[in-house]
Amino acid sequence: MSPSSPPIRQRPGPVRSALDRLVSSGEIEADPAQRRLADRLDLLDRQLSATNLASKQSALGWLFGKSRPAEPVRGVYIHGEVGRGKTMIMDMFYRSASVSPKRRVHFHAFMAEVHERIGAHRAAVKDGSARGDDPMPPVAADIAATAKLLCFDEFSVTDVADALILSRLFKAMFETGVVLVATSNVAPDDLYRDGLNRGLFLPFLDELKLHVDIVRLDAAEDYRLAAVGEENLYVTPLGPEADARMDTVWTALLAGQKPGPASLSVKGRTVRVPAAGNGAARFDFGDLLKRPLGAQDYLALAKRFHTLVIDRVPVMAEAERNEAKRFITLIDTLYDCGRRVVLSAEAPIDEIYRGQTGTEAFEFARTVSRLTEMRSADYLAAASAGKETPA
Repeated sequence: MSPSSPPIRQRPGPVRSALDRLVSSGEIEADPAQRRLADRLDLLDRQLSATNLASKQSALGWLFGKSRPAEPVRGVYIHGEVGRGKTMIMDMFYRSASVSPKRRVHFHAFMAEVHERIGAHRAAVKDGSARGDDPMPPVAADIAATAKLLCFDEFSVTDVADALILSRLFKAMFETGVVLVATSNVAPDDLYRDGLNRGLFLPFLDELKLHVDIVRLDAAEDYRLAAVGEENLYVTPLGPEADARMDTVWTALLAGQKPGPASLSVKGRTVRVPAAGNGAARFDFGDLLKRPLGAQDYLALAKRFHTLVIDRVPVMAEAERNEAKRFITLIDTLYDCGRRVVLSAEAPIDEIYRGQTGTEAFEFARTVSRLTEMRSADYLAAASAGKETPA
């Protein structure tokens, strides 16, 4: 190239192209921060592709002598205010990423799986079918076998059991070559900020920063709040009129089918569904949120039913923190799986949780944003089209 030749511009990658299409169609506003994030994830995809090619070619390395090992590929940790497009852009990246195998999972569901794998390894050691007192290397190896690229939505650490194993688990995972992309509402240094024994969690932060670039997404506005449709699937206040509206929606969902009770088996437990029909399930708030259910139970419901109808959601405060935490997890799971939810509630969305302390008060902002989007025409259309449910 001569000194006067113009520079060759890199063609937009698949993430940037997908984002630009949404802007061109008027579905979202153009935002420089979102474009920068899209470009960074397109760069990551190119790096992963190059690393994969190099690993295939290394089998011929003995013909030419030892080559210099490739630099590890750094993942991306994306954080910022709720509703700024973190999950949307990560999902664009995941769909287009050429690396295989890859996996996209909600962080709570992943950690539940990790605890199950640890328990299975310890049981195998006890019965003599496995060796080794430390479960982390085999658990990390099993995870790496299913995902060279691991995408986490809503990275959030609130459980002491999770906090105490994260450093050793992720160190072992990174050593196997797993590349991480994650979204979170908080910067890494704010993870598990006031948690029990946080000092034991800090080595995880050091390990994380060694293997990811930290990107704050300061998008201009909450694109989900701007996309709210007119169809109201959140009925308030409670009373006979609300009950009648919920019955009308439920009848429409059944499309002539007769509802009946159902049940799901989840890890040896039974999750009972009071009424189900035509792919929809109906619960009273107490049936679903006052029982000791967790992320795996809600994921099983999301895989089984395309719509959940929940009656009589009360205002929650400090005394209902357990119910609030379950509600947050439920809405996260339904959103992540592209499922629909119909609610009747005592108060408007942004007033349904009134606690002032604890992580629930902070995390409920995400729930408000997600419930708002889940009422939009775009979300409902995508749910009706059958958004893929994570494995």
